[in-house]
Amino acid sequence: MYACICHAVHESEVRDCISAGAHTEEAIGEACDAGTSCGTCHDRLVDMIESYFTNSVPAAA
Repeated sequence: MYACICHAVHESEVRDCISAGAHTEEAIGEACDAGTSCGTCHDRLVDMIESYFTNSVPAAA
């Protein structure tokens, strides 16, 4: 599924960018252009970032 329709960026590509260190919408845009056109996908990008930290990063002990 597309995360950003304007630039035809798939969710998997955004997840790869997040895993590689792009932890803001701006950083994702710099990495793969998602979110750099109309902005409709910004909420989706933020949700994907939050999901990454909720599901991938262990809680501090």
